[in-house]
Amino acid sequence: HDHGGYRMTPALRLTDLHSYYGKSHILQGVTLEVGPGEIVTLLGRNGAGKSTTLKSAVGLITPRRGRVELQGRDVTGLPAHRITSAGLALVPEDRGIFQLLTVEENLRIAVRRGSPWGMAEIFRIFPRLEERRRNGGGQLSGGEQQMLAIARALLNGPKVLLLDEPVEGLAPIIVEEIVAQIRQIRDAGVPILLVEQNLAVCSQLADRHYVLELGQIVHCATASQFRNDPDTIDRYLGVKA
Repeated sequence: HDHGGYRMTPALRLTDLHSYYGKSHILQGVTLEVGPGEIVTLLGRNGAGKSTTLKSAVGLITPRRGRVELQGRDVTGLPAHRITSAGLALVPEDRGIFQLLTVEENLRIAVRRGSPWGMAEIFRIFPRLEERRRNGGGQLSGGEQQMLAIARALLNGPKVLLLDEPVEGLAPIIVEEIVAQIRQIRDAGVPILLVEQNLAVCSQLADRHYVLELGQIVHCATASQFRNDPDTIDRYLGVKA
């Protein structure tokens, strides 16, 4: 990351985030960053605060303390729609697509003027969506709904994309397809912060990993450290990587 004293501005930087659900203090000082061109994964057991971290970054939850910076711009405490239009896009776990609209209608209402992403770019990465473009959102398989949700987020022209468990519950063959698509999105210049339980997917994709435990980052590793140190991963995640 360090270029002889010259340091690139992270695409996304979260500093000392504290967030609450009601009285529960969920995030207890989360600090992490995603560099330009990186895929970074956020790992941790259920209830560690992974989704809360993503929601706090995009303003769906307002952090009580800390900073969210997007390409060096402080967006902390802005309403969620302002953070989205500043270029931070979250694909939530429930995917949030319109079941009653066709695939094409779902995409067209997400198209933004001035975005580098249009229908042609989307259909190049997601040929399946082009094949199903006349189908209703509710008629799609889980994997296709996930692709549609990611495609809708991309049409906004995000500077950073946040993905919350994009391959959960999907068949292995679809998981492979989505992994390849996530790579293509990064190669097109969109850095990604990924919350994912599937460690095989994480190790295929990520440049760096953070482990979250009870609302704090307890471990950070590069891809090669992660691969060569299964014991540490096992200690934090309780799984054999």
